This record gives sequence, C-alpha cells and structure tokens, in this order.
Amino acid sequence: MDSTDSTDPKNSAAFPGQFARSRRFSLGVPRHFTVSPDGSRVLFVRTVSGTDPVGRLWQYEDGAERLVADPALLVGAGTGPVPEEERLLRERARERSVGVVSYATDDAARLVAFALSGALWAVRTDGGVPFSVPAAGPVVDPRPSPDGRHIAYVSRRSFHVVDPTGADRQLARAEGPEVSYGLAEYVAAESMHRLRGYWWAPDSRHVLVARVDTGPVERRYVSDPADPTKPPQAIPYPAAGTPNAEVTLQLLSLEGERVDVDWDRTTYEYLVDAGWDAHGPFLAVQSRDQRIVRTLSVDPATGATEVLHERADPAWVELIDGTPARTASGALVLPEDDGDTRYLTVGGRRVTPEGLQLCAVLGVEGERVLFTASEDPLETHVWCHEPGHAGRRLSRGPGRYTGVGRGGTVVLAGVTPQGNEVGVLRGTEPGTPASGTGTGTGTGIGTGTGPAGEAGSAGETGSARGVPYEPLSSLAEEPSVTPRPLHLTLGERQLHGALFLPSWHREGAGKLPVLLDPYGGPAMQLVGRARGWFTCVSQWFAEQGFAVLVVDGRGTPNRGPAWEKAIHGDQLTPALEDQVDALRAAGARFGDLDLTRVAIRGWSFGGFLAAAAVLNHPDIFHAAVAGAPPTDQRLYDTHWKERFLGHPEEQPENYVRSSLIGHGHLLRRPLLLVHGLADDNVAAAHTLRFSAELLAAGKPHSVLPLPGATHLPAGDAVNEQLLHFQRDFLLDALARRVDGG
Repeated sequence: MDSTDSTDPKNSAAFPGQFARSRRFSLGVPRHFTVSPDGSRVLFVRTVSGTDPVGRLWQYEDGAERLVADPALLVGAGTGPVPEEERLLRERARERSVGVVSYATDDAARLVAFALSGALWAVRTDGGVPFSVPAAGPVVDPRPSPDGRHIAYVSRRSFHVVDPTGADRQLARAEGPEVSYGLAEYVAAESMHRLRGYWWAPDSRHVLVARVDTGPVERRYVSDPADPTKPPQAIPYPAAGTPNAEVTLQLLSLEGERVDVDWDRTTYEYLVDAGWDAHGPFLAVQSRDQRIVRTLSVDPATGATEVLHERADPAWVELIDGTPARTASGALVLPEDDGDTRYLTVGGRRVTPEGLQLCAVLGVEGERVLFTASEDPLETHVWCHEPGHAGRRLSRGPGRYTGVGRGGTVVLAGVTPQGNEVGVLRGTEPGTPASGTGTGTGTGIGTGTGPAGEAGSAGETGSARGVPYEPLSSLAEEPSVTPRPLHLTLGERQLHGALFLPSWHREGAGKLPVLLDPYGGPAMQLVGRARGWFTCVSQWFAEQGFAVLVVDGRGTPNRGPAWEKAIHGDQLTPALEDQVDALRAAGARFGDLDLTRVAIRGWSFGGFLAAAAVLNHPDIFHAAVAGAPPTDQRLYDTHWKERFLGHPEEQPENYVRSSLIGHGHLLRRPLLLVHGLADDNVAAAHTLRFSAELLAAGKPHSVLPLPGATHLPAGDAVNEQLLHFQRDFLLDALARRVDGG
C-alpha cells in the first residue's frame, strides 16, 4: 500500500454527491450484452455519461460503436410512467436507470424489442430506424420469437403476441386481478433470480407460459405517509410460513391451442426455472423445504413430465443461475455439491476440478459451456468447457467477471482493481494459443504491470492470453476517492477481510476509531480484488477518520458449500462471531486500531448484523447504524427465509435466535435505524416494530424514516445526505463515549 497516495480532501468532500449522481457509479457502464450467432456483432445498453440516467441501445461491429435506439429521440427523456408490473420488475432487478433498461432479440440478433414508458418499440440492427409497434395496452417484458416474425409481451397481466406490423393476438387472458400470465411471482424474482415468466419454442409457433395466481398470498399495504391523500398499494407478499402463489405452466400455440404442464405441484411448489431448446421444453422445480430440486422434461403434445435429474441436500439445494441447461447433444448441464466443492457437471460427469467453485452458467452453445467460477474467493472468472479440451479461463487479471459468448466471441465484463471494464474477446475456439506475455487488466484494457496483470496458476495453463481483446468504452465517473484496501486473512477460520485506512494516516501517528462495514450474508461478497462501489464508500468513511474493516464471514458465497451452509438454522450467531473474531485479529495485528471506539454500519443483512452487534456485544461495539434491517425473520419471504431457517411452525426456535425482535431490552449503545417507508422487500414494519419494542423497554435510539424510498433508495439527495448523516451520527456517538468515559 502506497502511503504517499493521499486522497485530496476536496475530492473526499465531493464523493457523496458524486456517488449519488452516478447511481453508485453504475451509469455509463456497458451492460446487458447480446452476441450475434456469427460473433461479429454485440448489442448492449449504456447511458451517454456517468451521470446520465437514460439507457440507450448500442451495437458494436467492426471495431466501432453505433447508437441503435435513443429514448430521448423517441419518447423524450425516457422517464415517463411505466406499468406497475414493470416498476416491480425493476425493483426486483435493483434497476437504477430509465429509458432502455432491458431488451430482447430474435435468434439472429436482427430484431430487437424493448419497452419505453409502457409502449412497445422495435428496431432492426441492420441500420433501421426504431419503430413503434401497436399493442393492446401498456407493455411489459417484450421478447421476439426466434425467427423474428412475432413479439410476445404482457399487458394488464394477460399474454399477447403481435407481429411487427401490429396484428395482435391475446393467447391468455387474466381471469381476475389476482392472476397473471407471463410474469414471475415475487419470490421467483426476488429470491430465485428468475425474472421472466415465458419462453419461446425454437419453432416460433409455441410458447411456454407461467400462470401465477396470488389469491392464496397474504396482502401487504404499502403507503406513503408523506402523502396521506395517496391510497396504499396492495402487494401480495408470502411471509415465512404462509401460502405461496400458485404457479402453473401452459404450452400455448399461436393458433390458440393450450396444454397444461403436469407435475407434482403439491410436493414441488416452486418453479425455479424453465426453458425450451431443440430437445423440447424443460423445467426445474423445488420442494417447499428446498431440500430437493428436480429437472423435468415436458412432452409438448400432452404436457406430461419426466424426471431427468434430482438434486438433494439435507440443508438446502443451492440454486445456480443458468441451470439447468442442455447441450446440443442433450447432455444436462447442472451443479453438483460434493465435499466442499461445487462442481460443474455435463451429462452427469464432473468437468471442473476440486476447489474450483461454480458460480453461474452463462450459456451453452453446441457442446460448449461458458460459466463463472472462483478458485480464490477474492476473484470470480469466466471459464469455458468443451469436450476433449481442458477447461480454460478466459478472463485474466484480478477481478470479478461475468460474460456472454456466441460464435467464437465472448464479451467479458469485469469489476477490476481499476474499476468497471468491458472487452470483446475474439477467437475463443479450442486450440487458440495462450502465449501472450503482456500484462494488464482482465479484459486486456489498460496498462497495469506486474502481479496485478498475472493470471496465477490457472492463467498459466488456461487463460486467453494472446487472444485479441477489443474494449467497449465505459463512460462511468471515476470515483473522487481512490480505494486503498489492505487484504487480510484473519483468525482461526481464515476470514477474508479488507482494511481501509485514511490516505493521510501514518502508522504510529495516532489511534483511529474502527468502523466495521459488512454485508456478511448470503449471495453477496464485499471483499475481493475489485473496485466496487462499496469499496469506494468504505474508503470515504476511512477518509473521515475511521479505520474501516470489511469481512466476509460464514454464509457468504463462493467459498464452498460447507461455508455457505454453516448458517443453516442460525443466521445470526456464526455471522456475528466472524465479525467479532476478525475485529479482534485485526486489532492485534494493527496497533493503530482503537478497539475502545468501535462502530458498525450496514444495510439489509448488514443492517441486521449492525443492530445485533450492539445488542449482543455492547462491550465490543459502541455505536451502530442499521439500514433496512430484517429484525423479525418471520416477516421475510418464504423462499429466502425458509431456505436458511426452515418452516417457522416446525422450527420456531431458529426464528427466535435469528431475530432482533424480543431482544430490544439488551440495547445499551447508540443505535440509528434507517428505513425506506416504501420498502416492499424488507418492510418498514421491521424497523417500526423494533423501535416500538425499544421504546417500551426504555431504550433510547434514533430512527430516520425515508418517505417514498424502497429497499434501494433512489433519490440523489437522499443517497448523498445518507452518507453524511451516518458519518455524523457515528462520530458523535464515539465522541460522547470518550467524553463520558
């Protein structure tokens, strides 16, 4: 760590505003990639600057980028109202921009369909001008047929197909306000990462469509207390232990024929994923206790299903994005957990080595499988498997990568130590020489030198060195604060952590108060060799005078199944123990850390950990900021919470020990609770009920309500001031501790 690389105080002061305007530095970054069948063209979405929120559709071909669709020219600024189903879909996807935020293409990537302010638009990628397509009503999730002759979409919860000239057919009509066709239900979108509800057949004449009936689901009413004239919204939300939506599948033809798909929905009530390839329709279903996942084939003529594969686990079966899938020969592509490794299997055979943790399957083309995996929890790389060839790592330098591939071209999108970078990798067929000697970042962009550009042991034998990279320009803002993480391995469990110190601090010059800044829960890692937005925030807090410690403990992903499932039955104790152990180990190692002044902050699961820390360990943690904390685990959704804690009627003790509710009397330290009042994920009731309990117990605390804010506060002013507010609260709380002795 270069102690001479000091952040200018002016830059530090400017950071909160920049962080908010750039939507966490996401604006201006290329994303949502589609590669044409021959690999010659790449479609993607990007805004025109790091502060412009309007997404536009672009095409990259022959080394040049071309603007394909600009919402500003079609409908104005692209910020018009969207259908409620679209708004909810964007909330589940944590979408921060407007305009073109998603799109879909035909198989040739020649016809693109997208929605703008509820209107259906299409454009041909051969240089055509975007054109509006008449639709029956406000449009959600439009997708062209593989042959490009039709566009399917959802409107007012009914399923339609239209041809580009405007001839519209309603293939499925919602029978009532609680029924929808072609949309994902809440738990599928929020907790299974399934954001879609229909799948075209390769013949472009049939569609596999999900029907969702939320009639059995409890309703939650989300209102805006800042506007008492506005009626509340009724949202079907299946809390732990309560009924889920009834999800079925139907095979629809363009001629109006309908066939119901039949499986044991009593035992396997969750539809995890589905698809339709050259071998026919298929789906993955999961039991309510999440200990069994079955892959089923579907007879398109009768709707009958047959079990192709079954995965089982005594804790829960982890769902891996992109699976199940099938190769051209019909081989199933699936994960397999054995020992402490999550393997990739193709046709029932493991094709990845022990210790390489499968993260996601990105795509299958022929017999080739593109996937992401981690051999080091601090990095995630894109790999390729093809029969008869050793698995190859395509991404090079340190970072966290994902990608899309087709026709010998792979788009690599990475968050590296230098920030977001995207490159187009040509010629990735087997046998491509890996003899390049240049160093650089993972996409070949930039001029990094030394170990930062080395691929490590895997890179020496299987990276894509020597293969040409072509950069796609990122227009994102460069953070005014430069993260300076010191990566650590801490304690007996070899916890991965990152320590951020003020750029102006000199060792031995004085003690620094400590701020823990965790997420610490399932599905997210904060510690890695990558400059994510959260590392910038941690460094900004360091510039305010803290030594900031970030730790990924038990329950976080990509360190093996046993590590992930150590929290089964108790989401609090192991996670909090790891934060405590890491803090003590860091304090013993770095004498400038003042363990008599320790604060902790976090959001969502991190907020839960922060509040739990001051409740359970007031001798260690002296102040906390808890944003959107799930204080009562029974209030969280079925699929997410029952995965870790079981059914609350069968294992109520798991919910008691993993909740903050019922333990408010333990509070002895300053605590700030922050919550968006329009949060439909972690309802504001979590904070309000916990605050009421604290008040009844005579425990002083602070509450900051955010009117109109969801689980991801969107207002620039709110996001900017939230950083200042948290900083001031924590500094004041720790100062009062010193003054009070």
